[in-house]
Amino acid sequence: MARNPIDWFEIYVQDLERARDFYQTVFQIELQPLESPGELEMLAFPQDLDQYGCGGALVAHRDMPSGGNSTVVYLHCDDCAEEAARVGENGGTLLREKMSIGQHGFVALAKDPDGNLIGLHSNR
Repeated sequence: MARNPIDWFEIYVQDLERARDFYQTVFQIELQPLESPGELEMLAFPQDLDQYGCGGALVAHRDMPSGGNSTVVYLHCDDCAEEAARVGENGGTLLREKMSIGQHGFVALAKDPDGNLIGLHSNR
């Protein structure tokens, strides 16, 4: 059985409230607390298990560093230019404005307030 290559993603942050505000405002979504063990705090991105893609969460843990990661997680957007426009005003840094990737749509690259590199992807 063929599977999508990504099952889950975690974005490690130091300030969970700041990260929540950034992602909720940039993507116009609501993150939900996720039950987690020990000293781990997690906020889950909305997901629909019947749709293409995967779920993921912001994770705050004092022993896990944030920023400087080498993995880019591309988050779905209706039009990545709209989300890209909200990055800077919410504490992030826009690294690359919306650009075409041919038949696969469009992407933009940004850093969140913790320095995590994230990708924004849309089909238009």
